[in-house]
Amino acid sequence: MAVDGLSINLATVREQYNMRQAIEACLKQDVVAIAPWRDQVHAIGLSEAARIVADNGLQVTGLCRGGMFAAADAAGRAAAIDDNRKAIDEAAALNADCLVLVVGGLPAGSRDIAHAREMVAEGIAAILPHARAAGIPLAIEPLHPMYAADRACVNTLEQALDICDLLGDGIGVAIDVYHVWWDPKLGEQISRAGAGGRILAHHICDWLVPTTDLLLDRGMMGDGVIDLKGIRRAIEAAGYQGPQEVEIFSAGNWWKRPGEKVLATCIDRFRSAC
Repeated sequence: MAVDGLSINLATVREQYNMRQAIEACLKQDVVAIAPWRDQVHAIGLSEAARIVADNGLQVTGLCRGGMFAAADAAGRAAAIDDNRKAIDEAAALNADCLVLVVGGLPAGSRDIAHAREMVAEGIAAILPHARAAGIPLAIEPLHPMYAADRACVNTLEQALDICDLLGDGIGVAIDVYHVWWDPKLGEQISRAGAGGRILAHHICDWLVPTTDLLLDRGMMGDGVIDLKGIRRAIEAAGYQGPQEVEIFSAGNWWKRPGEKVLATCIDRFRSAC
């Protein structure tokens, strides 16, 4: 029996497996939904990755990632747009539910975050017609403010939804609990996202106390302070009924453990803590 409602973002076992091996390991534990990263796809080839997905009837809950739109010059912005169009084509080949966008931070030498956010909106607008034609929804993932300078200058669900409202159909949000759990407006913005049909993905892990590395010390669900069940209730009440996608970066812990044990723990915690 498939583990209903669970997806594994393959970053969770990226140090143990390549994409092919990770899929085999997931299938052994009856997980039939995944979210690969582009580097994992490129390592085995897009056609082979698409074949494996199709042959096994897998749901691809998202492809990670597009974005990184802000750049110091026009050539950099154009290169980012071209790369995002390629990412859309890759997502379409995998029949992915969405392309996740980590939008990018400040361009080199800049202190103007407002302008960076304008470049993000302009960049998404430039690729949106291609995404619509390919049938691939774009999912803006707001990242915790600690990443505003280098990874994502869109830091709240409210900011992401403002861009969605500006640009119209074909765009929504990926709600990653690691990045948004602290937001005092989270409940109302989840409701807003649901009312607009904008919730495209729901990523889960946990926030450890203490956190020893802000990028690479995410916790297994149940090991930290995030109200996972409460956020899930809010997201489902807003109308999203898709899988929860486990996405854990853990250089000092989970990436060092046997992959099959990591996946088994993900399944157990999904059932008990989420």
